[in-house]
Parts: sequence; structure tokens; C-alpha cells
Amino acid sequence: MADEAKVFVVDDEEAVRDSLQALLGVSGFDVQCFESAASFLKWAKADRTGCLLADVRMPDMGGLELLKKVADACPGICVVMMTGHADVPMAVEAMKAGAIDFIEKPFAPDALLAAVTRATEQSRLQGRQAAERDEGAAKISSLSVRERQVLSGLVAGQPNKVIAHNLQISPRTVEIYRARLMDKMQARSLPELVRMAVLAGVRPD
Repeated sequence: MADEAKVFVVDDEEAVRDSLQALLGVSGFDVQCFESAASFLKWAKADRTGCLLADVRMPDMGGLELLKKVADACPGICVVMMTGHADVPMAVEAMKAGAIDFIEKPFAPDALLAAVTRATEQSRLQGRQAAERDEGAAKISSLSVRERQVLSGLVAGQPNKVIAHNLQISPRTVEIYRARLMDKMQARSLPELVRMAVLAGVRPD
């Protein structure tokens, strides 16, 4: 497994934590266990990534409340909920709150590993997108006001003539700005430039 394939187990039962650490560890995951939601939240940081395996029913703070707090505090972590009690409404609530999966105890090892693998892959994808978004935002911050205006027109799908008319400049000047944008944003094509801009939050005026 890649270094990013980290799994955080939150369960108040020591036997469950030990069992999951053994199963996931032998499958190549980097596993860290916590006995309560509070202990995990105290340790967690905004830039953490990986899969969180959280039990639904725990003292003090249950898994659903933890799920909602993690969504705000650690957006790069993807959550798989665990329960020993089949509860369809609870599963629906967990999925609506952002859980990647909802599995019942006792686990079938293959099903557990599949759920954790999906969550770690989703976490890696979100991490790459966040990095691209931050990189794109940093590049956009270096653009001049006029360059941003031209970029906004390109994101809106406007041809050079329309952008030129709206900004009251010549089409040739728009071409020059496009070339500057491609260089500053380090984009190899117009579709890549637009994708980078959209991911960084640029919207058409």
C-alpha cells in the first residue's frame, strides 16, 4: 500500500480495535487506533488524510456525531461507519452526512477491506484535487485584473471576439492575454487552462 493508505479506527471495544489493527495491518494498511471519538478529534488535524473506521454506538460521542465533526475538521478523511445493529435509517443518515460506506459487525474480511480500500482511494483523490486547487489558486492570485477578466471569459466559453467586445479591447489583445495566461498557469491547452481555473474557483461573470 502507498504511504497515504492510512486507517484510523475509533471503537470503544479493545478487542475490536485489536482485531481490525491485525486484519488491516497484514493487508498493508498503516493503522492507528483510538478508544473514543474525543481522543481522535484531539489528535486530528485539518490536513489529515485516510480512512476513518468509526463505530456508531460509543459512549459520550457516537459515530454519527464524529462523522459530522470530521467533515468540518478533516475534510481529507473519508469515513466508513461500523455497527453491530442493523439499522437502515441510521445507515441512510450516515450516508447523507458523507460516509463512504456503512458495514455491520461481525465483518466479512473481504467486505471490510473493500470498503477501506474505496475510502483510502477516495481520500487520495480528494487530496490530489485539493493540491491542484491550491496550486491553481496561487497561480491565479498572480494574474492582473485584465488577465482575470479574460480568464473568466474563457471559462464562460466565449470566443476571442466576444471577450474583446465585452472588455472593449481588440481580438489581437485578447490573444496576447490568452498566451500570457497559458504561460502563467502553465497550461498545455485551453481545456486544461479552463479546468485548472474552474477547480480553483473561477466562475464566469
